[in-house]
Amino acid sequence: MLKRILFLLILPLIFCSCTNNKTEISFSSWGSITETQIINDLICDYEKLHPNIKIKFIHIPQNYFQKIHLLFASSTAPDVIFINNLYLPVYAEQLEDLTGIIDKNSFYEQSIKALSYKNKLLAVPRDISNFVFYYNKDITGDLSNDWKFEDFTILIKNTTTPQHYGVSYERDIYTASPYLLTLGYKDGLTFYKNLEGKYAPTPSQIGSSTLAQMFIDGKLGLYLSGRWMMPKIKEKAKFPFGTVVFPGIVSADASGWAVSKKSKNKEAAIDFVKYMSSKESIDFITDTGLIIPARKDSSKKIKEKAFITAITKSVPHNVDKNYAKQRDELNRTFFDK
Repeated sequence: MLKRILFLLILPLIFCSCTNNKTEISFSSWGSITETQIINDLICDYEKLHPNIKIKFIHIPQNYFQKIHLLFASSTAPDVIFINNLYLPVYAEQLEDLTGIIDKNSFYEQSIKALSYKNKLLAVPRDISNFVFYYNKDITGDLSNDWKFEDFTILIKNTTTPQHYGVSYERDIYTASPYLLTLGYKDGLTFYKNLEGKYAPTPSQIGSSTLAQMFIDGKLGLYLSGRWMMPKIKEKAKFPFGTVVFPGIVSADASGWAVSKKSKNKEAAIDFVKYMSSKESIDFITDTGLIIPARKDSSKKIKEKAFITAITKSVPHNVDKNYAKQRDELNRTFFDK
């Protein structure tokens, strides 16, 4: 009995000693409750495979890049940072060159280019995203990924009625980008702006609703968005719907894992990135419906082929460290009234 009591007394000391001997890696990411659960499941699996490593997960659900900026400024940046290509150039000088740690041929070229800066791969891709149209089959009928831009223009004219609009529209240069890439900057912007109030709703017509909700309510024939809207539309839509490629060129964006140059556990951080970007891990994330994977071998799991076809029709989103400011300026210039 005495031996058992002594064992129970020293057990916490043994546990603390083991914990203190572990290598700790800090890892930051944004994400919903569902996404963070997926991340935590992967972290638990990694820690089981690597009992000498502890992952400190830093979940930043809001104002992510503002907080990451502060962490870099105070030299307390996480070892591993989940990041997207739109903000990658801002932190380029503070991120480790990961060129060579993966087989680039296993990933879509667009995702590799999106997360590279000055010929250096600064983040290993997790997902690749681009715009597709969700369509209400009761309004548009069945659509094919082989359609042309002329087919699109005819369709939105024929499906705009007092009951519903032909297509969605946002006063944002980012959302307008497929039109600009397809028709050229000047003609694309003119065409896009002319949609509002004619074949697409104005902000006052949207009111307190959202474009996603308007689509779910059967008030839009075509809704331009990404994979992230699929779970909600699947759950809420009461009509048959499908996805179809934008009939032209779209930009490709990507998110992935970067490593801080100042990481004190760089080797372990890179090993964690390799694990997160492995086929097994990406398959696990893909199966949840959360992403379009940047890995080619995992993309076979995607049933909605429009998302995969869109990748082949896409070009990497060309941005620099001033992207956010430039986007705001363009939106004020072209859309503010």
